[in-house]
Amino acid sequence: MAFRRRTKSYPLFSQEFVIHNHADIGFCLVLCVLIGLMFEVTAKTAFLFILPQYNVSVPTADGETVHYHYGPKDLVTVLFYIFITIILHAVVQEYILDKISKRLHLSKVKHSKFNESGQLVVFHLSSVIWCFYVVVTEGYLTNPRSLWEDYPHVYLPFQVKFFYLCQLAYWLHALPELYFQKEEIPRQLQYICLYLVHVAGAYLLNLSRLGLVLLLLQYSTEFLFHTARLCYFADENNEKLFNAWAAAFGVTRLFILTLAVLAIGFGLARVENQAFDPEKGNFNTLLCRLCVLLLVCAAQAWLMWRFIHSQLRHWREHWSEQSAKRRVPATPRLAARLVKRESGPGALAASPALSVQPGGRLHQALFPESPASLQVTTKTEW
Repeated sequence: MAFRRRTKSYPLFSQEFVIHNHADIGFCLVLCVLIGLMFEVTAKTAFLFILPQYNVSVPTADGETVHYHYGPKDLVTVLFYIFITIILHAVVQEYILDKISKRLHLSKVKHSKFNESGQLVVFHLSSVIWCFYVVVTEGYLTNPRSLWEDYPHVYLPFQVKFFYLCQLAYWLHALPELYFQKEEIPRQLQYICLYLVHVAGAYLLNLSRLGLVLLLLQYSTEFLFHTARLCYFADENNEKLFNAWAAAFGVTRLFILTLAVLAIGFGLARVENQAFDPEKGNFNTLLCRLCVLLLVCAAQAWLMWRFIHSQLRHWREHWSEQSAKRRVPATPRLAARLVKRESGPGALAASPALSVQPGGRLHQALFPESPASLQVTTKTEW
């Protein structure tokens, strides 16, 4: 993190320098913006980076409230919070995940997955708490009809717009983070683009209320999955959370599809204003509704297909391991206990597991000078 000691220095602006100091570079840029707030000449420009723009006073029964809509200046705000996210990413990695992974002594592959799940657990937990607070305070859970009534939802409360800006900042920051990774890049790129399309689509198409509820459901399931994976890395015998996640995954897919069809297919279809007017933020046409529904359904079907494929693979691996264990022949138990060989004939005869009587083959082999008329009997104690 910023101002920490470096064990090795790299040439300025080299690839290694950027990799090992990208959080410090982001910290310096954020610090420059914060310093700009101290001067009147640069304060107005600095506020473009920090605060959401396009505020509008909306009259209400109690007076006036400030709401926001989106515009091109949001890109500047998202850029600033991308650097904030990079700094927080580095803090979590260095001061939490690295210390835990050193104690676990993980392999290289598990270490990479542990870092990925650790970062996503922190993000999903904070997003679930924040999203649940917004949904409850805005009354979207108590009044489900508000998800499609009064569409288009052009004017957003501060906390709703700020939530979407931070979500876009996080998933956009994940794209350059792929530069520092060397494995599983296609898989991570798929779900990053999937989240970006859904979050940006809900924000730009003025479906912010529906998007909040769907994100709450999705993030809750993802938080459970990555928590289960962290517990598995800590103790490989701990797989109970995976069973809970598997049950929650299917239920979440069903809820998301049902809510999307209810809000878009039935709710928006009954809204009076069915005109396509991008200037007023109205995208409530049959074609737009079909495209959004197809996107949501295709994404959920793709996630469900990958889930079923992974579960079948794990089951095959489990049954192959079980069948391999059954094919291993059991080790036969010894008919008699091994006796430690000592000097003298008295040691063998004194063994509780084996008693040698004079005259037998064993007695003749051990004591050839004894008469051959004696016999040997063997006793086994279990």
